[in-house]
Amino acid sequence: MPDSKRFLHPEATQRIRRLELTARRVVEGFLSGMHRSPYFGQSVEFLQHRQYNSGDELRHIDWKVYARQDRLHVKQFEEETNLRLHLVVDRSASMDYGQGAENKFEYAASLTACLAYLSLRQQDATGLFTFDTEIRSTVPAKSNRHQLGRILEALDEVSVSDQTDLPRVARQVTATIPRRGLVVVVSDLLGVEELIEGLRVMRARGHDVALLHVLHDHELDFPFDGATKFEALESDVFLNCNPRALREGYLEALHAFLDKTRTACGRLMIEYLQIRTSEPLDAVLAKFLTARKRLPNLRG
Repeated sequence: MPDSKRFLHPEATQRIRRLELTARRVVEGFLSGMHRSPYFGQSVEFLQHRQYNSGDELRHIDWKVYARQDRLHVKQFEEETNLRLHLVVDRSASMDYGQGAENKFEYAASLTACLAYLSLRQQDATGLFTFDTEIRSTVPAKSNRHQLGRILEALDEVSVSDQTDLPRVARQVTATIPRRGLVVVVSDLLGVEELIEGLRVMRARGHDVALLHVLHDHELDFPFDGATKFEALESDVFLNCNPRALREGYLEALHAFLDKTRTACGRLMIEYLQIRTSEPLDAVLAKFLTARKRLPNLRG
């Protein structure tokens, strides 16, 4: 848990307040243009069977029961509109690239705050994990009025460091979450050699998973020119070179990695969104929620 004394300092309090105001402005502005509040998801849980009555919808007939008993029964369901959202945010050293609001971790934190604000506004239980090689901070999923503050404090407490081990983190997260829900992973995916294995772990436990891949424009466009020193953020490796000689090979390798990641996510029925840190947050929210409406329900 974060040290509450830390947040008595005006600078820290101001940062948290600024993050909350950003989330509130983006989400409320986004929702004002919609006819109704968008839901992250809605599921139904099987409750029981009952005998078929004239007028019942044929799609609810359980044909397996009919084959066994030679009698028509329909499935009854209990509607479950409250979602359990778990935000899993990468705090590894590679997330410290970029300046100001386009710094990858600052952007990821703002996006996470928006998702938490939207979810809690809908009274959905919302929690947070931050990770590098292991889980570094945890805010258990709740839906009370103090929860947003807890999540924002945990995000403000984070300092980026170390490398990434998503498979290990995925096992820790799934062992911590008591019930199935929506797990949203926010990461640049750099240094994640076994990315898909980690996501497969989450899906195998029955969770709906979304992957928000946050990248800086420089990483996607490689606009560098002239003699440049490139330093690895998660190791001591560096390279002095002319970037023009590397650009074609770099972009080819990047696109191959992105295509492989998209394909693997598709096979696992994991929603994948690539996000630039230059994108407006409300546009990303719209893209995320639109994609979720297109997806089949994965939590049943």
